[in-house]
Amino acid sequence: MSKKNRSGVVYSTNPDFQYQADDMPDVDTLAPAQQNLKIWLVKLGGSKVVTAVREFIGTDADLADLGKQLKAACGTGGSVKDGEILIQGDHRDKILTWLTGKGYKAKKAGG
Repeated sequence: MSKKNRSGVVYSTNPDFQYQADDMPDVDTLAPAQQNLKIWLVKLGGSKVVTAVREFIGTDADLADLGKQLKAACGTGGSVKDGEILIQGDHRDKILTWLTGKGYKAKKAGG
């Protein structure tokens, strides 16, 4: 077991002690009808805004694939990081229409 997975225990005097790994199990991707996505408008420094799609439940690969499809549908750039999809510009209506057309449960969130 690598030392990176040994969290919380620095030293033990017990010769029979076994380290417990803090590995998170992989999350299965829910079906589109079971997803409950939120679409946010995030204002960055200056006059820049991005549309954020949050609360996706699934693997990072499926999230990246959904992000790629949304970027293509909006015709703009963006990124997928920290469990959310960021699309450059205000595309909330276009993303909401696209997601509901694909069977996802989605709604606008925020103010």
